[in-house]
Amino acid sequence: MMKEKSNKYTKKENIGKTSTASESMASEATAPVDTADAGATETATGADEEKRQHLLARFFDRFGLAFVMVASYFGSGSVFIMSSAGVQFGYSLIWLAGLAVLIGIMAQDMSARIGIFGDSLGQFTRRKFGQTGATILLGFISVGCLLWGLELTAAVGLGTQILLESTIGASVGWMPIAALTGVFAAGLGVLQYRLVEYLMTAMMVVLFLAFGVVAVVSKPEPLSLLAGAVPNSSFLEAGGLALTAAILGTTALWPNFFLESLFVEEKGWTDSSDLSDMRFDLGIGYTLGGLASVAILVATAAVLRPAGITELESFITPGRALTDVLGTWAMLLFLGGTLMAAFNSIIPILWCPAYILQEAWGRRIQSSDPQKASGTFRTLFVGLCLASGLSPLVHMFAGLSVLDMVVLFPAWNGVFGLPISAALLFWAVNDEETMGEHGNGWPLNLANVVLVVLAIALSVLSAKDVIGAIFGGGL
Repeated sequence: MMKEKSNKYTKKENIGKTSTASESMASEATAPVDTADAGATETATGADEEKRQHLLARFFDRFGLAFVMVASYFGSGSVFIMSSAGVQFGYSLIWLAGLAVLIGIMAQDMSARIGIFGDSLGQFTRRKFGQTGATILLGFISVGCLLWGLELTAAVGLGTQILLESTIGASVGWMPIAALTGVFAAGLGVLQYRLVEYLMTAMMVVLFLAFGVVAVVSKPEPLSLLAGAVPNSSFLEAGGLALTAAILGTTALWPNFFLESLFVEEKGWTDSSDLSDMRFDLGIGYTLGGLASVAILVATAAVLRPAGITELESFITPGRALTDVLGTWAMLLFLGGTLMAAFNSIIPILWCPAYILQEAWGRRIQSSDPQKASGTFRTLFVGLCLASGLSPLVHMFAGLSVLDMVVLFPAWNGVFGLPISAALLFWAVNDEETMGEHGNGWPLNLANVVLVVLAIALSVLSAKDVIGAIFGGGL
Protein backbone atom coordinates (compact mmCIF):
# COMPACT_ATOMS: atom_id res chain seq x y z
CA MET A 1 0.00 0.00 0.00
CA MET A 2 1.21 3.46 -0.82
CA LYS A 3 2.75 5.23 2.13
CA GLU A 4 0.87 8.30 3.31
CA LYS A 5 2.94 11.46 2.93
CA SER A 6 2.98 13.28 6.20
CA ASN A 7 2.95 17.06 6.37
CA LYS A 8 2.11 17.38 2.67
CA TYR A 9 -1.10 18.61 1.09
CA THR A 10 -3.09 16.43 -1.26
CA LYS A 11 -3.61 17.83 -4.74
CA LYS A 12 -7.03 19.16 -3.79
CA GLU A 13 -5.74 20.72 -0.60
CA ASN A 14 -2.74 22.13 -2.39
CA ILE A 15 -4.94 23.89 -4.91
CA GLY A 16 -7.11 25.28 -2.18
CA LYS A 17 -4.52 26.19 0.40
CA THR A 18 -1.22 26.86 -1.29
CA SER A 19 -0.70 29.79 -3.60
CA THR A 20 2.59 30.71 -5.17
CA ALA A 21 3.94 33.94 -6.47
CA SER A 22 3.40 32.56 -9.97
CA GLU A 23 -0.28 31.87 -9.25
CA SER A 24 -0.87 35.25 -7.70
CA MET A 25 0.83 37.00 -10.58
CA ALA A 26 -1.18 34.96 -13.06
CA SER A 27 -4.37 35.95 -11.25
CA GLU A 28 -3.41 39.58 -11.46
CA ALA A 29 -2.52 39.22 -15.11
CA THR A 30 -5.90 37.67 -15.96
CA ALA A 31 -8.06 39.90 -13.78
CA PRO A 32 -10.91 41.55 -15.71
CA VAL A 33 -10.31 45.12 -16.82
CA ASP A 34 -12.99 47.71 -16.32
CA THR A 35 -13.47 49.30 -19.74
CA ALA A 36 -17.01 50.55 -19.36
CA ASP A 37 -16.03 54.15 -20.04
CA ALA A 38 -13.30 53.41 -22.56
CA GLY A 39 -13.60 53.68 -26.30
CA ALA A 40 -13.44 50.77 -28.70
CA THR A 41 -9.74 51.33 -29.40
CA GLU A 42 -8.84 51.41 -25.72
CA THR A 43 -10.88 48.25 -25.17
CA ALA A 44 -9.05 46.41 -27.92
CA THR A 45 -5.67 47.63 -26.67
CA GLY A 46 -6.47 46.60 -23.11
CA ALA A 47 -7.64 43.19 -24.27
CA ASP A 48 -4.43 42.66 -26.28
CA GLU A 49 -2.28 43.67 -23.32
CA GLU A 50 -4.27 41.40 -21.03
CA LYS A 51 -3.81 38.52 -23.47
CA ARG A 52 -0.05 39.07 -23.65
CA GLN A 53 0.24 39.16 -19.87
CA HIS A 54 -1.94 36.08 -19.60
CA LEU A 55 0.17 34.09 -22.07
CA LEU A 56 3.42 35.14 -20.39
CA ALA A 57 2.11 34.26 -16.95
CA ARG A 58 0.80 30.90 -18.18
CA PHE A 59 4.17 30.13 -19.77
CA PHE A 60 6.03 30.72 -16.51
CA ASP A 61 3.41 28.90 -14.48
CA ARG A 62 3.98 25.91 -16.75
CA PHE A 63 7.73 26.11 -17.34
CA GLY A 64 8.94 28.62 -14.75
CA LEU A 65 10.44 26.04 -12.40
CA ALA A 66 12.52 24.43 -15.14
CA PHE A 67 13.74 27.71 -16.58
CA VAL A 68 14.60 29.23 -13.20
CA MET A 69 16.45 26.07 -12.18
CA VAL A 70 18.45 25.91 -15.41
CA ALA A 71 18.89 29.64 -15.99
CA SER A 72 20.27 29.95 -12.46
CA TYR A 73 23.32 27.98 -13.56
CA PHE A 74 23.64 29.91 -16.79
CA GLY A 75 25.34 32.94 -15.31
CA SER A 76 28.78 34.39 -15.77
CA GLY A 77 30.29 31.14 -14.51
CA SER A 78 28.93 29.12 -17.42
CA VAL A 79 29.98 31.74 -19.96
CA PHE A 80 33.57 31.97 -18.77
CA ILE A 81 34.00 28.29 -17.87
CA MET A 82 32.76 27.07 -21.24
CA SER A 83 34.82 29.79 -22.97
CA SER A 84 37.88 28.65 -21.07
CA ALA A 85 37.19 25.07 -22.13
CA GLY A 86 36.92 26.18 -25.75
CA VAL A 87 40.12 28.20 -25.93
CA GLN A 88 42.20 25.74 -23.91
CA PHE A 89 40.98 22.40 -25.22
CA GLY A 90 39.16 23.17 -28.45
CA TYR A 91 36.19 20.86 -28.94
CA SER A 92 37.63 18.10 -26.73
CA LEU A 93 35.37 18.74 -23.73
CA ILE A 94 32.01 18.78 -25.52
CA TRP A 95 31.34 15.33 -24.08
CA LEU A 96 31.92 16.64 -20.56
CA ALA A 97 29.33 19.39 -21.05
CA GLY A 98 26.88 16.71 -22.20
CA LEU A 99 27.70 14.52 -19.21
CA ALA A 100 27.14 17.43 -16.82
CA VAL A 101 23.71 18.10 -18.38
CA LEU A 102 22.82 14.41 -18.09
CA ILE A 103 23.86 14.36 -14.42
CA GLY A 104 21.75 17.47 -13.82
CA ILE A 105 18.68 15.95 -15.47
CA MET A 106 18.99 12.63 -13.65
CA ALA A 107 19.64 14.31 -10.31
CA GLN A 108 16.68 16.67 -10.62
CA ASP A 109 14.49 13.79 -11.73
CA MET A 110 15.41 12.01 -8.50
CA SER A 111 14.82 15.23 -6.59
CA ALA A 112 11.37 15.77 -8.09
CA ARG A 113 10.32 12.18 -7.36
CA ILE A 114 11.42 12.60 -3.75
CA GLY A 115 9.27 15.71 -3.52
CA ILE A 116 6.28 14.02 -5.16
CA PHE A 117 6.29 10.75 -3.25
CA GLY A 118 8.10 11.62 -0.04
CA ASP A 119 9.47 14.77 1.57
CA SER A 120 11.98 17.34 0.40
CA LEU A 121 15.67 16.47 0.29
CA GLY A 122 16.31 18.88 3.16
CA GLN A 123 13.70 17.15 5.33
CA PHE A 124 15.18 13.77 4.42
CA THR A 125 18.63 14.97 5.50
CA ARG A 126 17.29 16.13 8.86
CA ARG A 127 15.47 12.86 9.42
CA LYS A 128 18.60 10.81 8.78
CA PHE A 129 21.19 13.01 10.51
CA GLY A 130 19.17 14.84 13.12
CA GLN A 131 19.13 18.58 13.62
CA THR A 132 22.80 18.94 14.53
CA GLY A 133 24.10 16.61 11.81
CA ALA A 134 21.85 18.13 9.14
CA THR A 135 22.85 21.66 10.15
CA ILE A 136 26.55 20.81 9.89
CA LEU A 137 26.20 18.97 6.57
CA LEU A 138 23.86 21.44 4.88
CA GLY A 139 25.79 24.35 6.37
CA PHE A 140 29.01 23.00 4.86
CA ILE A 141 27.66 22.68 1.34
CA SER A 142 25.91 26.04 1.73
CA VAL A 143 29.37 27.61 1.88
CA GLY A 144 29.45 26.80 -1.82
CA CYS A 145 26.39 28.98 -2.38
CA LEU A 146 28.13 31.89 -0.71
CA LEU A 147 31.17 31.32 -2.93
CA TRP A 148 28.87 31.41 -5.93
CA GLY A 149 27.42 34.68 -4.67
CA LEU A 150 30.90 36.14 -4.28
CA GLU A 151 31.97 35.31 -7.82
CA LEU A 152 28.69 36.53 -9.26
CA THR A 153 28.84 39.94 -7.55
CA ALA A 154 32.47 40.25 -8.67
CA ALA A 155 31.44 39.46 -12.26
CA VAL A 156 28.61 42.02 -12.15
CA GLY A 157 31.01 44.61 -10.73
CA LEU A 158 33.73 44.11 -13.34
CA GLY A 159 31.27 43.76 -16.20
CA THR A 160 29.54 46.99 -15.21
CA GLN A 161 32.87 48.79 -14.87
CA ILE A 162 33.93 47.81 -18.39
CA LEU A 163 30.49 48.59 -19.82
CA LEU A 164 30.44 52.09 -18.29
CA GLU A 165 33.97 52.84 -19.47
CA SER A 166 33.27 51.69 -23.02
CA THR A 167 29.92 53.47 -23.43
CA ILE A 168 30.03 56.75 -21.52
CA GLY A 169 33.67 56.97 -20.47
CA ALA A 170 32.84 56.80 -16.77
CA SER A 171 35.59 55.46 -14.56
CA VAL A 172 34.10 53.48 -11.68
CA GLY A 173 35.92 50.66 -9.92
CA TRP A 174 34.30 47.23 -9.84
CA MET A 175 34.58 46.83 -6.06
CA PRO A 176 31.90 49.31 -4.91
CA ILE A 177 29.62 48.05 -7.68
CA ALA A 178 30.04 44.49 -6.40
CA ALA A 179 29.10 45.55 -2.88
CA LEU A 180 26.00 47.38 -4.14
CA THR A 181 25.07 44.34 -6.20
CA GLY A 182 24.67 42.29 -3.03
CA VAL A 183 22.35 44.93 -1.58
CA PHE A 184 20.24 45.13 -4.74
CA ALA A 185 19.99 41.32 -4.99
CA ALA A 186 18.67 41.17 -1.43
CA GLY A 187 15.83 43.55 -2.21
CA LEU A 188 14.91 42.11 -5.59
CA GLY A 189 15.06 38.51 -4.38
CA VAL A 190 12.53 39.17 -1.63
CA LEU A 191 10.21 41.58 -3.42
CA GLN A 192 10.16 40.75 -7.15
CA TYR A 193 10.14 36.97 -7.67
CA ARG A 194 8.40 36.98 -11.06
CA LEU A 195 10.73 39.65 -12.47
CA VAL A 196 13.65 37.34 -11.65
CA GLU A 197 12.06 34.57 -13.74
CA TYR A 198 11.59 36.88 -16.72
CA LEU A 199 15.11 38.34 -16.61
CA MET A 200 16.88 35.03 -16.10
CA THR A 201 15.12 33.38 -19.01
CA ALA A 202 15.60 36.39 -21.30
CA MET A 203 19.34 36.59 -20.63
CA MET A 204 19.84 32.87 -21.19
CA VAL A 205 17.99 33.02 -24.51
CA VAL A 206 19.88 36.13 -25.69
CA LEU A 207 23.30 34.67 -24.95
CA PHE A 208 22.30 31.31 -26.43
CA LEU A 209 21.20 32.95 -29.69
CA ALA A 210 24.30 35.15 -29.94
CA PHE A 211 26.83 32.37 -29.34
CA GLY A 212 24.69 29.92 -31.30
CA VAL A 213 24.84 32.11 -34.39
CA VAL A 214 28.61 32.45 -34.05
CA ALA A 215 29.02 28.71 -33.49
CA VAL A 216 27.19 28.03 -36.76
CA VAL A 217 28.63 30.73 -39.03
CA SER A 218 32.21 30.06 -37.87
CA LYS A 219 31.90 26.67 -39.60
CA PRO A 220 33.61 24.38 -37.09
CA GLU A 221 35.10 21.18 -38.48
CA PRO A 222 32.37 18.47 -38.23
CA LEU A 223 34.79 15.62 -37.55
CA SER A 224 36.42 17.62 -34.75
CA LEU A 225 33.01 18.24 -33.21
CA LEU A 226 32.18 14.55 -33.33
CA ALA A 227 35.54 13.66 -31.82
CA GLY A 228 34.94 16.12 -28.98
CA ALA A 229 31.56 14.53 -28.25
CA VAL A 230 33.29 11.22 -27.47
CA PRO A 231 34.79 10.84 -23.96
CA ASN A 232 38.55 11.30 -24.03
CA SER A 233 41.45 11.90 -21.66
CA SER A 234 42.13 15.54 -22.54
CA PHE A 235 40.70 16.66 -19.19
CA LEU A 236 43.71 15.06 -17.51
CA GLU A 237 46.04 17.60 -19.13
CA ALA A 238 47.32 20.66 -17.25
CA GLY A 239 44.42 22.76 -16.01
CA GLY A 240 41.88 20.21 -17.18
CA LEU A 241 40.87 18.78 -13.82
CA ALA A 242 39.96 22.13 -12.29
CA LEU A 243 38.00 22.95 -15.43
CA THR A 244 36.25 19.58 -15.22
CA ALA A 245 35.07 20.33 -11.70
CA ALA A 246 33.98 23.80 -12.80
CA ILE A 247 31.89 22.43 -15.70
CA LEU A 248 30.21 19.90 -13.43
CA GLY A 249 29.68 22.41 -10.64
CA THR A 250 28.21 25.13 -12.84
CA THR A 251 25.93 22.81 -14.86
CA ALA A 252 24.70 20.13 -12.46
CA LEU A 253 23.82 22.84 -9.94
CA TRP A 254 23.28 21.10 -6.62
CA PRO A 255 21.09 23.84 -5.02
CA ASN A 256 18.48 22.99 -7.64
CA PHE A 257 18.27 19.44 -6.30
CA PHE A 258 17.05 20.75 -2.95
CA LEU A 259 14.76 23.42 -4.40
CA GLU A 260 13.15 21.03 -6.90
CA SER A 261 12.16 18.55 -4.19
CA LEU A 262 10.95 21.36 -1.95
CA PHE A 263 8.67 23.15 -4.42
CA VAL A 264 7.74 20.49 -6.97
CA GLU A 265 4.24 20.21 -5.51
CA GLU A 266 3.55 23.85 -6.25
CA LYS A 267 3.57 22.94 -9.94
CA GLY A 268 0.68 20.55 -9.25
CA TRP A 269 2.91 17.47 -9.50
CA THR A 270 1.66 15.18 -6.74
CA ASP A 271 1.49 11.61 -8.07
CA SER A 272 2.73 9.17 -10.71
CA SER A 273 0.58 10.67 -13.44
CA ASP A 274 2.62 13.88 -13.22
CA LEU A 275 6.02 12.30 -13.87
CA SER A 276 5.81 12.76 -17.64
CA ASP A 277 5.03 16.47 -17.23
CA MET A 278 7.89 16.86 -14.77
CA ARG A 279 10.36 15.16 -17.09
CA PHE A 280 9.20 17.17 -20.08
CA ASP A 281 9.66 20.31 -17.98
CA LEU A 282 13.22 19.33 -17.07
CA GLY A 283 14.00 18.29 -20.62
CA ILE A 284 12.94 21.63 -22.05
CA GLY A 285 15.02 23.64 -19.58
CA TYR A 286 18.16 21.52 -19.68
CA THR A 287 18.10 21.16 -23.46
CA LEU A 288 18.21 24.93 -23.87
CA GLY A 289 20.83 25.35 -21.15
CA GLY A 290 22.98 22.54 -22.50
CA LEU A 291 22.83 23.82 -26.07
CA ALA A 292 23.78 27.29 -24.84
CA SER A 293 26.84 25.89 -23.02
CA VAL A 294 27.98 23.88 -26.03
CA ALA A 295 27.41 26.90 -28.32
CA ILE A 296 29.78 28.99 -26.17
CA LEU A 297 32.43 26.25 -26.18
CA VAL A 298 32.18 25.76 -29.94
CA ALA A 299 32.14 29.48 -30.74
CA THR A 300 35.24 30.26 -28.69
CA ALA A 301 37.06 27.16 -29.95
CA ALA A 302 36.26 27.99 -33.58
CA VAL A 303 36.98 31.73 -33.46
CA LEU A 304 39.48 32.46 -30.68
CA ARG A 305 41.68 29.38 -30.57
CA PRO A 306 42.73 29.64 -34.26
CA ALA A 307 43.65 33.27 -33.54
CA GLY A 308 46.22 32.09 -31.02
CA ILE A 309 44.15 32.71 -27.88
CA THR A 310 44.58 29.70 -25.59
CA GLU A 311 43.51 31.21 -22.28
CA LEU A 312 41.12 33.86 -21.01
CA GLU A 313 43.39 36.89 -20.91
CA SER A 314 40.74 39.29 -19.62
CA PHE A 315 37.06 39.57 -18.73
CA ILE A 316 36.12 40.50 -22.30
CA THR A 317 38.01 37.70 -24.07
CA PRO A 318 34.92 35.52 -24.63
CA GLY A 319 33.16 38.52 -26.16
CA ARG A 320 35.76 38.65 -28.91
CA ALA A 321 34.24 35.48 -30.35
CA LEU A 322 31.09 37.51 -30.94
CA THR A 323 32.73 40.71 -32.19
CA ASP A 324 34.95 38.88 -34.70
CA VAL A 325 31.83 37.53 -36.38
CA LEU A 326 28.97 39.92 -35.57
CA GLY A 327 30.81 43.24 -35.23
CA THR A 328 31.89 45.50 -32.39
CA TRP A 329 28.31 46.07 -31.22
CA ALA A 330 28.26 42.46 -30.06
CA MET A 331 30.69 43.32 -27.25
CA LEU A 332 28.00 45.46 -25.66
CA LEU A 333 25.59 42.56 -26.02
CA PHE A 334 28.12 40.25 -24.39
CA LEU A 335 28.85 42.56 -21.48
CA GLY A 336 25.22 43.43 -20.85
CA GLY A 337 24.02 39.86 -21.19
CA THR A 338 26.79 38.42 -19.03
CA LEU A 339 26.43 40.85 -16.16
CA MET A 340 22.63 40.50 -16.18
CA ALA A 341 22.91 36.71 -16.27
CA ALA A 342 25.36 36.87 -13.37
CA PHE A 343 23.09 39.12 -11.32
CA ASN A 344 20.00 37.03 -11.95
CA SER A 345 21.81 33.87 -10.83
CA ILE A 346 22.64 35.32 -7.42
CA ILE A 347 19.07 35.23 -6.19
CA PRO A 348 17.96 31.59 -6.66
CA ILE A 349 21.36 30.29 -5.62
CA LEU A 350 21.20 32.17 -2.31
CA TRP A 351 17.57 31.19 -1.78
CA CYS A 352 18.77 27.62 -1.35
CA PRO A 353 20.74 27.89 1.92
CA ALA A 354 18.07 30.22 3.34
CA TYR A 355 15.51 27.46 2.78
CA ILE A 356 17.46 24.28 3.56
CA LEU A 357 19.01 25.56 6.79
CA GLN A 358 15.48 26.19 8.07
CA GLU A 359 14.62 22.60 7.15
CA ALA A 360 17.66 21.41 9.09
CA TRP A 361 16.19 23.25 12.08
CA GLY A 362 12.86 21.47 11.66
CA ARG A 363 10.85 24.29 10.10
CA ARG A 364 8.37 23.57 7.30
CA ILE A 365 8.55 25.56 4.07
CA GLN A 366 5.06 26.09 2.65
CA SER A 367 5.64 28.38 -0.33
CA SER A 368 8.38 29.31 -2.78
CA ASP A 369 7.18 32.92 -2.77
CA PRO A 370 9.83 34.91 -0.82
CA GLN A 371 7.21 37.51 0.05
CA LYS A 372 5.33 34.86 2.01
CA ALA A 373 8.42 33.38 3.62
CA SER A 374 9.24 33.58 7.30
CA GLY A 375 11.33 36.26 8.93
CA THR A 376 14.08 33.70 9.39
CA PHE A 377 14.25 33.12 5.64
CA ARG A 378 14.44 36.84 4.96
CA THR A 379 17.18 37.32 7.54
CA LEU A 380 19.26 34.46 6.15
CA PHE A 381 18.75 35.46 2.53
CA VAL A 382 19.51 39.14 3.06
CA GLY A 383 22.56 38.27 5.16
CA LEU A 384 23.89 35.95 2.44
CA CYS A 385 23.31 38.58 -0.25
CA LEU A 386 25.16 41.23 1.75
CA ALA A 387 28.00 38.77 2.43
CA SER A 388 28.21 37.97 -1.30
CA GLY A 389 28.96 41.64 -1.89
CA LEU A 390 32.26 41.20 -0.05
CA SER A 391 33.99 39.79 -3.13
CA PRO A 392 36.44 42.75 -3.11
CA LEU A 393 37.81 41.42 0.19
CA VAL A 394 38.41 38.02 -1.42
CA HIS A 395 40.35 39.75 -4.16
CA MET A 396 42.42 41.81 -1.73
CA PHE A 397 43.22 39.16 0.88
CA ALA A 398 43.16 35.88 -1.09
CA GLY A 399 44.79 37.29 -4.21
CA LEU A 400 42.10 35.91 -6.52
CA SER A 401 41.17 37.86 -9.64
CA VAL A 402 37.57 38.11 -10.77
CA LEU A 403 38.23 35.47 -13.44
CA ASP A 404 39.79 33.21 -10.81
CA MET A 405 36.64 33.47 -8.71
CA VAL A 406 34.33 32.95 -11.67
CA VAL A 407 36.03 29.65 -12.59
CA LEU A 408 37.21 28.30 -9.24
CA PHE A 409 34.19 28.88 -6.99
CA PRO A 410 31.84 26.80 -9.19
CA ALA A 411 34.63 24.22 -9.25
CA TRP A 412 34.51 24.12 -5.43
CA ASN A 413 30.86 23.15 -5.72
CA GLY A 414 31.72 20.49 -8.27
CA VAL A 415 34.18 18.99 -5.79
CA PHE A 416 32.03 19.18 -2.64
CA GLY A 417 28.41 20.23 -3.09
CA LEU A 418 27.61 18.09 -6.14
CA PRO A 419 28.83 14.67 -4.93
CA ILE A 420 27.37 15.16 -1.43
CA SER A 421 23.98 16.17 -2.84
CA ALA A 422 24.03 13.38 -5.43
CA ALA A 423 24.78 10.80 -2.74
CA LEU A 424 21.90 12.13 -0.59
CA LEU A 425 19.57 11.93 -3.58
CA PHE A 426 20.52 8.35 -4.37
CA TRP A 427 20.06 7.38 -0.75
CA ALA A 428 16.66 9.07 -0.57
CA VAL A 429 15.19 7.50 -3.73
CA ASN A 430 16.14 4.08 -2.37
CA ASP A 431 14.82 4.74 1.14
CA GLU A 432 11.56 2.88 1.71
CA GLU A 433 10.54 5.16 4.56
CA THR A 434 10.73 8.12 2.17
CA MET A 435 9.53 6.67 -1.13
CA GLY A 436 7.23 3.81 -0.08
CA GLU A 437 6.51 1.71 -3.16
CA HIS A 438 7.88 4.38 -5.49
CA GLY A 439 11.57 3.75 -4.88
CA ASN A 440 14.03 3.18 -7.71
CA GLY A 441 13.82 -0.01 -9.72
CA TRP A 442 17.01 -1.63 -10.93
CA PRO A 443 17.11 0.18 -14.34
CA LEU A 444 16.88 3.59 -12.69
CA ASN A 445 19.31 2.53 -9.99
CA LEU A 446 21.81 1.43 -12.62
CA ALA A 447 21.61 4.74 -14.46
CA ASN A 448 21.63 6.79 -11.25
CA VAL A 449 24.53 4.96 -9.66
CA VAL A 450 26.68 5.33 -12.79
CA LEU A 451 26.15 9.08 -12.82
CA VAL A 452 26.64 9.45 -9.07
CA VAL A 453 29.87 7.45 -9.20
CA LEU A 454 31.11 9.53 -12.15
CA ALA A 455 30.36 12.75 -10.31
CA ILE A 456 32.18 11.54 -7.20
CA ALA A 457 35.14 10.17 -9.17
CA LEU A 458 35.63 13.37 -11.16
CA SER A 459 35.33 15.48 -8.02
CA VAL A 460 37.96 13.40 -6.22
CA LEU A 461 40.32 13.67 -9.19
CA SER A 462 39.80 17.45 -9.34
CA ALA A 463 39.90 18.22 -5.62
CA LYS A 464 43.66 18.76 -5.27
CA ASP A 465 43.88 21.14 -8.23
CA VAL A 466 40.82 23.15 -7.22
CA ILE A 467 41.74 23.54 -3.56
CA GLY A 468 45.34 24.32 -4.46
CA ALA A 469 44.31 27.05 -6.88
CA ILE A 470 41.81 28.66 -4.48
CA PHE A 471 44.22 28.81 -1.56
CA GLY A 472 47.30 29.30 -3.71
CA GLY A 473 46.39 32.62 -5.29
CA GLY A 474 44.44 31.55 -8.36
CA LEU A 475 44.84 29.67 -11.61
